[in-house]
Amino acid sequence: MLLREYCEAAWYAAYTSANHEKRVAEQLGVRAVEHFLPTYSSVRRWKDRQVTLQLPLFPGYVFVRIALRDRLRVQQVPGVARLVGFDGTPAALPEEEIEALRTGLVSGVRAEPHPYMTAGRRVRITAGPLAGNEGILVRRKGNLRVVLSIDLIQRSILVQIDAASLEPVV
Repeated sequence: MLLREYCEAAWYAAYTSANHEKRVAEQLGVRAVEHFLPTYSSVRRWKDRQVTLQLPLFPGYVFVRIALRDRLRVQQVPGVARLVGFDGTPAALPEEEIEALRTGLVSGVRAEPHPYMTAGRRVRITAGPLAGNEGILVRRKGNLRVVLSIDLIQRSILVQIDAASLEPVV
């Protein structure tokens, strides 16, 4: 492990216990650890009422921005199982991927979880807050949607994008 990787802050995926994402994010905030828990709105209907819930976009994961030397501050949070990586070493996520996701969600891009995909027609988003991201084009309910994936955790989200803001990846 390089000294630079050990000392410089980067984004990592913290794998959490089932349904503990919000509690983990709250505890990270208390411990002054920069974190990101992307959520989406889901309307649930019961016989007598309907409720809008904020659910994690990537169930089981909270993103944290830390230097590896500070990983114990994250791993000691109740509900955190481990930092995702290979051979016991946490793997950093691309900074651009997380920042584009944050920017997109803040600016109102509608996203929802989607099964992880690797095959399909690849496109690049050319305009808007997600510009520069590549994903897989799908049609859903007559609209064009793009599946964006985070390969490290093998999770994907579905976003609605105007066709004029897409170009094929060659």
